Amino acid sequence: MNLSLDEQALQAQCKRQVESAVSTVNLLLCQTDRLASAARLVVETLRSGGQILTAGNGGSAAEAMHMAEELVGRFRTNRRSLPGIALTADGTALTCIGNDFGFDCVFSRQVEGLGRPGDLLVLFSTSGSARNLRRALDAARAARMRVLLILGREGSPLGGLGDLEICVPGEATERIQEAHQVILHILLDAVERAFAS
Repeated sequence: MNLSLDEQALQAQCKRQVESAVSTVNLLLCQTDRLASAARLVVETLRSGGQILTAGNGGSAAEAMHMAEELVGRFRTNRRSLPGIALTADGTALTCIGNDFGFDCVFSRQVEGLGRPGDLLVLFSTSGSARNLRRALDAARAARMRVLLILGREGSPLGGLGDLEICVPGEATERIQEAHQVILHILLDAVERAFAS
Protein backbone atom coordinates (compact mmCIF):
# COMPACT_ATOMS: atom_id res chain seq x y z
CA MET A 1 0.00 0.00 0.00
CA ASN A 2 1.48 3.33 -1.07
CA LEU A 3 0.96 6.11 1.46
CA SER A 4 1.15 9.78 0.66
CA LEU A 5 3.86 11.82 2.36
CA ASP A 6 1.21 13.49 4.52
CA GLU A 7 -0.11 10.09 5.61
CA GLN A 8 3.40 8.83 6.37
CA ALA A 9 4.14 11.96 8.40
CA LEU A 10 0.87 11.57 10.32
CA GLN A 11 1.61 7.93 11.11
CA ALA A 12 5.13 8.82 12.23
CA GLN A 13 3.73 11.52 14.50
CA CYS A 14 1.18 9.06 15.96
CA LYS A 15 4.00 6.60 16.64
CA ARG A 16 6.04 9.29 18.43
CA GLN A 17 3.03 10.20 20.58
CA VAL A 18 2.45 6.57 21.61
CA GLU A 19 6.15 6.10 22.36
CA SER A 20 6.14 9.25 24.48
CA ALA A 21 3.10 8.06 26.43
CA VAL A 22 4.63 4.63 27.05
CA SER A 23 7.92 6.20 28.13
CA THR A 24 6.18 8.44 30.66
CA VAL A 25 4.04 5.65 32.11
CA ASN A 26 7.18 3.49 32.39
CA LEU A 27 8.59 6.07 34.82
CA LEU A 28 6.08 4.73 37.35
CA LEU A 29 8.05 1.49 37.53
CA CYS A 30 10.54 3.34 39.75
CA GLN A 31 7.77 4.29 42.17
CA THR A 32 6.02 1.00 42.89
CA ASP A 33 6.77 1.49 46.60
CA ARG A 34 4.91 4.81 46.57
CA LEU A 35 2.08 3.33 44.52
CA ALA A 36 1.69 0.54 47.07
CA SER A 37 1.77 3.05 49.95
CA ALA A 38 -0.86 5.20 48.24
CA ALA A 39 -3.06 2.15 47.67
CA ARG A 40 -2.74 1.23 51.36
CA LEU A 41 -3.59 4.79 52.39
CA VAL A 42 -6.78 4.83 50.30
CA VAL A 43 -7.87 1.37 51.47
CA GLU A 44 -7.09 2.08 55.15
CA THR A 45 -9.04 5.35 54.99
CA LEU A 46 -12.10 3.57 53.62
CA ARG A 47 -11.79 0.61 56.02
CA SER A 48 -11.71 2.96 59.00
CA GLY A 49 -14.90 4.71 57.91
CA GLY A 50 -13.26 7.73 56.30
CA GLN A 51 -14.27 9.25 53.01
CA ILE A 52 -12.20 10.21 49.99
CA LEU A 53 -12.45 13.83 48.80
CA THR A 54 -10.88 14.61 45.43
CA ALA A 55 -9.99 17.79 43.56
CA GLY A 56 -8.06 19.12 40.59
CA ASN A 57 -8.33 21.73 37.85
CA GLY A 58 -9.04 21.22 34.14
CA GLY A 59 -8.04 17.73 33.02
CA SER A 60 -7.09 16.95 36.62
CA ALA A 61 -10.66 17.80 37.63
CA ALA A 62 -11.76 15.00 35.32
CA GLU A 63 -9.39 12.60 37.12
CA ALA A 64 -10.78 13.73 40.47
CA MET A 65 -14.34 13.03 39.30
CA HIS A 66 -13.26 9.72 37.79
CA MET A 67 -11.88 8.54 41.13
CA ALA A 68 -14.96 9.56 43.11
CA GLU A 69 -17.47 8.02 40.71
CA GLU A 70 -15.59 4.73 40.63
CA LEU A 71 -15.65 4.59 44.44
CA VAL A 72 -19.36 5.31 44.71
CA GLY A 73 -20.22 3.19 41.67
CA ARG A 74 -17.75 0.47 40.82
CA PHE A 75 -14.48 -0.10 39.01
CA ARG A 76 -14.78 -3.56 37.45
CA THR A 77 -16.90 -5.73 39.72
CA ASN A 78 -19.77 -5.19 42.11
CA ARG A 79 -19.01 -4.38 45.75
CA ARG A 80 -20.55 -2.05 48.27
CA SER A 81 -20.59 1.62 47.45
CA LEU A 82 -17.75 3.61 49.03
CA PRO A 83 -17.69 7.30 50.01
CA GLY A 84 -16.01 9.34 47.30
CA ILE A 85 -16.78 13.04 46.81
CA ALA A 86 -15.40 15.02 43.86
CA LEU A 87 -15.12 18.64 44.94
CA THR A 88 -15.04 19.53 41.23
CA ALA A 89 -18.46 18.11 40.41
CA ASP A 90 -21.03 20.47 41.94
CA GLY A 91 -21.39 23.44 39.63
CA THR A 92 -23.63 25.31 42.05
CA ALA A 93 -21.10 24.99 44.88
CA LEU A 94 -18.21 26.00 42.63
CA THR A 95 -19.98 29.08 41.27
CA CYS A 96 -21.42 30.11 44.64
CA ILE A 97 -18.07 29.84 46.40
CA GLY A 98 -16.21 31.36 43.45
CA ASN A 99 -18.61 34.29 43.36
CA ASP A 100 -18.69 34.91 47.11
CA PHE A 101 -15.12 34.02 48.14
CA GLY A 102 -13.08 33.82 44.92
CA PHE A 103 -11.76 30.94 42.80
CA ASP A 104 -8.92 30.27 45.23
CA CYS A 105 -11.48 29.07 47.78
CA VAL A 106 -13.65 26.76 45.63
CA PHE A 107 -12.15 23.60 47.13
CA SER A 108 -11.09 24.75 50.59
CA ARG A 109 -14.63 25.83 51.53
CA GLN A 110 -15.90 22.40 50.55
CA VAL A 111 -13.15 20.71 52.56
CA GLU A 112 -14.14 22.84 55.57
CA GLY A 113 -17.77 21.80 55.22
CA LEU A 114 -17.40 18.16 54.23
CA GLY A 115 -14.04 16.97 55.57
CA ARG A 116 -13.67 15.13 58.87
CA PRO A 117 -10.72 13.80 60.84
CA GLY A 118 -9.65 10.51 59.28
CA ASP A 119 -10.79 11.47 55.76
CA LEU A 120 -8.37 11.61 52.84
CA LEU A 121 -8.01 14.48 50.38
CA VAL A 122 -6.61 13.39 47.01
CA LEU A 123 -5.31 16.25 44.86
CA PHE A 124 -4.48 15.80 41.18
CA SER A 125 -2.22 18.42 39.60
CA THR A 126 0.21 18.42 36.70
CA SER A 127 1.98 21.58 37.92
CA GLY A 128 1.16 21.75 41.64
CA SER A 129 0.97 25.52 41.39
CA ALA A 130 -2.79 26.17 41.72
CA ARG A 131 -3.63 28.32 44.75
CA ASN A 132 -7.02 26.66 45.14
CA LEU A 133 -5.32 23.29 45.66
CA ARG A 134 -2.89 24.73 48.20
CA ARG A 135 -5.80 26.23 50.13
CA ALA A 136 -7.63 22.90 49.99
CA LEU A 137 -4.54 21.19 51.40
CA ASP A 138 -4.34 23.74 54.22
CA ALA A 139 -8.05 23.24 54.99
CA ALA A 140 -7.51 19.48 55.09
CA ARG A 141 -4.69 19.92 57.58
CA ALA A 142 -6.93 22.10 59.76
CA ALA A 143 -9.61 19.38 59.62
CA ARG A 144 -7.04 16.71 60.63
CA MET A 145 -7.37 14.92 57.31
CA ARG A 146 -4.59 13.15 55.45
CA VAL A 147 -3.50 14.29 51.98
CA LEU A 148 -2.41 12.25 48.95
CA LEU A 149 -0.80 14.30 46.17
CA ILE A 150 -0.72 12.99 42.60
CA LEU A 151 1.56 15.46 40.86
CA GLY A 152 3.65 16.12 37.79
CA ARG A 153 6.80 18.08 37.06
CA GLU A 154 9.49 17.71 39.71
CA GLY A 155 9.85 20.78 41.88
CA SER A 156 6.09 21.27 42.20
CA PRO A 157 5.11 23.93 44.78
CA LEU A 158 2.88 21.31 46.46
CA GLY A 159 5.73 18.81 46.62
CA GLY A 160 6.54 17.65 50.12
CA LEU A 161 3.33 19.02 51.65
CA GLY A 162 1.24 15.85 51.56
CA ASP A 163 1.31 12.75 53.72
CA LEU A 164 2.26 10.93 50.55
CA GLU A 165 2.90 12.01 46.98
CA ILE A 166 3.46 10.42 43.63
CA CYS A 167 5.12 12.71 41.10
CA VAL A 168 5.27 11.93 37.39
CA PRO A 169 8.37 13.69 36.05
CA GLY A 170 8.17 15.40 32.69
CA GLU A 171 6.91 18.61 31.15
CA ALA A 172 4.11 17.50 28.79
CA THR A 173 0.78 17.96 30.57
CA GLU A 174 -1.00 15.32 28.48
CA ARG A 175 1.65 12.69 29.24
CA ILE A 176 1.48 13.44 32.97
CA GLN A 177 -2.31 13.17 32.91
CA GLU A 178 -2.11 9.83 31.10
CA ALA A 179 0.22 8.52 33.81
CA HIS A 180 -2.13 9.93 36.47
CA GLN A 181 -4.90 7.81 35.01
CA VAL A 182 -2.71 4.71 35.35
CA ILE A 183 -2.07 5.65 39.00
CA LEU A 184 -5.80 6.16 39.53
CA HIS A 185 -6.60 2.73 38.12
CA ILE A 186 -3.94 1.11 40.32
CA LEU A 187 -5.56 2.69 43.40
CA LEU A 188 -9.03 1.60 42.30
CA ASP A 189 -7.83 -1.94 41.67
CA ALA A 190 -6.47 -2.09 45.23
CA VAL A 191 -9.80 -0.81 46.59
CA GLU A 192 -11.72 -3.37 44.57
CA ARG A 193 -9.56 -6.22 45.85
CA ALA A 194 -9.88 -5.02 49.44
CA PHE A 195 -13.66 -4.67 49.32
CA ALA A 196 -14.53 -7.62 47.08
CA SER A 197 -17.74 -9.32 48.23
